[in-house]
Amino acid sequence: MSSHREPSTLAAEDGEDEAARAYRRRRSRRVLVLLLALVIIATAGAVATGLLSGGGTNPASVVLTRPPATATVEERTLTRTQTVGGDLGYGDLSAVQAPPGGRGMVTWLPDEGDVIKRGDTVYRLDQVKIPLLYGSIPLYRTLSVGSEGADVRQLERNLSALGYTGVTVDDEYSSATGYSVEEWQEDLGRAETGVVKPGDAVVASGPRRVAELTGAPGAAASRGLLKWTGTTRVVTVDLDTDYADLVKPGTTATVRLPDGVSVAARVTDIGTPTSKKKDDGATLPVELTVTQQKKLGRYQAAKVDVDLAAETHRGVLAVPVNALVARPGGGYAVTAVTATGTRYLPVKTGMFADSYVEVSGTGVVAGLTVGVPK
Repeated sequence: MSSHREPSTLAAEDGEDEAARAYRRRRSRRVLVLLLALVIIATAGAVATGLLSGGGTNPASVVLTRPPATATVEERTLTRTQTVGGDLGYGDLSAVQAPPGGRGMVTWLPDEGDVIKRGDTVYRLDQVKIPLLYGSIPLYRTLSVGSEGADVRQLERNLSALGYTGVTVDDEYSSATGYSVEEWQEDLGRAETGVVKPGDAVVASGPRRVAELTGAPGAAASRGLLKWTGTTRVVTVDLDTDYADLVKPGTTATVRLPDGVSVAARVTDIGTPTSKKKDDGATLPVELTVTQQKKLGRYQAAKVDVDLAAETHRGVLAVPVNALVARPGGGYAVTAVTATGTRYLPVKTGMFADSYVEVSGTGVVAGLTVGVPK
């Protein structure tokens, strides 16, 4: 049999061989690329494992890809806080009543929300104005020329503050004091007797804000008239006695309002625990004053959060919390960024506070640049 083949058959077979050879070349390139990728992945994994686990490769010598963003190791003061609930308002209510056994009719009362200052009228009894005086001693006795005592000094101090000249602020009710009292009585539309009797004025520690009316014009003078508060907005906290050691007069705190705004405050009053037994759910009444009242905005009353300082570490090295890199098996590292590249530095963590964490370790110094995510 002849071995001769037709040209067309030879061409077809050559074409098939060429196609097969091209296919084999493409397949070989794909396998090579795949093997190369596997080698790279395996190498990277080995480096990372040895680096973060502390075995094999020295972490300080491994160069990594530069992080997308950086931060700086800073020397800071970190404070851990205890958050408790509080109430924003004007403080405790106190009642105003006409003098016991008084006669007459209430003919005028202020409106809720009114602020009453020294010399202003608190109420009218049979159309006689009863003003506000500042102090701590109520008018408990009749004062006239010859009277002596701390309540005399208090009266004279008020007369002087109201602009009545000629009075000397001391413990003696002199004739000059009597003359100033007569001028004051004339301005109030009263009989000019020069004598001050119990019930002629209401005494309070400072300006007062009318919170609630408990009486009404036309009522007998023997009833309660109104309740008032101070004029400065304060925060009150019923503090669990377990946290009593976190507060003392002057302690600073941060108050967070419902809209997220934070304002500074300080402890101005600490009351008496509601019980001596912790098992009874005893609480400690605490009052805080907000130093910048304007930052409270229009809030008159609201539920707020109060952050009390529980622990403070001063002058420690700290980085943003998201600068920490978890190490296999536990612990953390930071990515140190230098002019020659980047490297992992194992760190020991301390206090976490305000999105920062206290760190220490070999090579960790103030000013060191570390990597953080974007």
